[in-house]
Amino acid sequence: MADRTRAPLSGPAIEAAGLVKTFGGDRAVDGVDLTVQAGTVYGVLGPNGAGKTTTVKMLATLLRPDGGQARIFGHDVVREADTVRGLVSLTGQYASLDEDLTGQENLVLLGRLTGLPKRAAKERAGRMLEAFALVDAAGRQVRNYSGGMRRRLDIAASILSTPALLFLDEPTTGLDPRSRNQVWEVVRAIVELGTTVLLTTQYLDEADQLASRIAVIDKGRVIAEGTKGELKASVGAGSVHLRLRDPGQRAEAERVLALHLAAEVQLDPDPVALTARVGDADGDRGAAERASRALAELARRGITVDTFALGQPSLDEVFLALTDRRADAATASPGTKEGAAA
Repeated sequence: MADRTRAPLSGPAIEAAGLVKTFGGDRAVDGVDLTVQAGTVYGVLGPNGAGKTTTVKMLATLLRPDGGQARIFGHDVVREADTVRGLVSLTGQYASLDEDLTGQENLVLLGRLTGLPKRAAKERAGRMLEAFALVDAAGRQVRNYSGGMRRRLDIAASILSTPALLFLDEPTTGLDPRSRNQVWEVVRAIVELGTTVLLTTQYLDEADQLASRIAVIDKGRVIAEGTKGELKASVGAGSVHLRLRDPGQRAEAERVLALHLAAEVQLDPDPVALTARVGDADGDRGAAERASRALAELARRGITVDTFALGQPSLDEVFLALTDRRADAATASPGTKEGAAA
């Protein structure tokens, strides 16, 4: 996709400890710890207002932390800010492009601003347009680009100088599924070149697709961190999904599942669908046995199940479970720091 201008760096790309940022009386980031290994995609997952963007801005030297410390490839983001800026690039939630210029003109301009000679800037812009499938739109004003084309051009601009670390702050917000898939392919290609990517997102499937490790942030704090498998295992052995033939039997099926699975049953928007998260007290085998007993009891009562699935929890279920635990902890301990912050 692009020529490497520096060798891939090794070791931790990001080391952050106790990062804090306060705006007035609002503690937007409340002691965030992160360690991101070089050459990986690290996902930071959380809802709007969780503190994701503020954390990224501190790591990218755009905001000065009010507490804690952070290093990018060993360089302090406060004391060595200029060095850090030479290693990183940031693509925000909205395309930072000049809509009156063409796609090619945007890339050439940004190449010149980063110090490339005119000829080299044109050559690099051409390679970026080809790599991001934008050659046919190179001469069109950006105002006439689709949302997906804008995002691809914005990411292309971010890697003109091939950064060691790329911050992608909710890069697919508002995109249609096809455009999102195109951006995902771009991210995978960037990592293959050796660039480290820190990806913030509120789309759980995006983190599931791209990230090797994920931090879940809620109300300015990291509430869970690990691989996808570790996060999913932390909330139970699996989830049971059923679709009934008769929607009139769903209430009785809910009672049967709750009794035999010893779990809360969720009534899905589909009037014949139910979901229950199975606890991990007995491991995967125990969960499967309880699910089998529940199915047998449903059959004994004349409740027909059209489809049944037992699998790992989705990241959506993981996130809901983790944030529910946090809310419960805050309610139970209103006098604690966490309760006050929530």
